[in-house]
Amino acid sequence: MPNPNDEYMREILKKARVIAVVGHSDKPYRTSYQIAQYLRNVDYKVYPVNPMVQSIAGEKSYASLAEIPEEIDIVDVFRRSEHLQGVVDDAIAVGAKAVWSQLGVVDQQAARTAEEAGLDMVMDLCIKVEHARLLR
Repeated sequence: MPNPNDEYMREILKKARVIAVVGHSDKPYRTSYQIAQYLRNVDYKVYPVNPMVQSIAGEKSYASLAEIPEEIDIVDVFRRSEHLQGVVDDAIAVGAKAVWSQLGVVDQQAARTAEEAGLDMVMDLCIKVEHARLLR
C-alpha cells in the first residue's frame, strides 16, 4: 500500500484535534516524547498511551486506547511493526478516525484492516515532519 498523497494527509491533520500517541515514552530524549510535545505545541490534545508508566510530562498516561475519555481522531503509533495490527484493531474498536504509523512501522495487512474498517491510514511517515511540511 503506497502512502496517500499530500492532500489526503493534509485533510487528516487539519480535521484532527485529539491524538493518542501509542508507545509514548516518558523519557524526554526519545523521539515519541519529542513528537508528542511538538503536537501539543501546535494545539492538538495529546493522550499518552503507555501501560508501563503512570504519567508523562505531568499528564496521565493511559494503559490502552479504550481508557481515553474522548473520541480519538488520530492514533499515532510508536510501536514495532509486529504490534501494528493490534493497535489497528484497538483503534477500530474505539472508533478512531485514523491511524498514523511512524517511520519504520510497516504492516500491509494492518493497513488493509484499517482501510476496510473505514479508517484513514498513513504508514511509515513521521507525523511531525508531515505536519510541518503540509501545514506550517
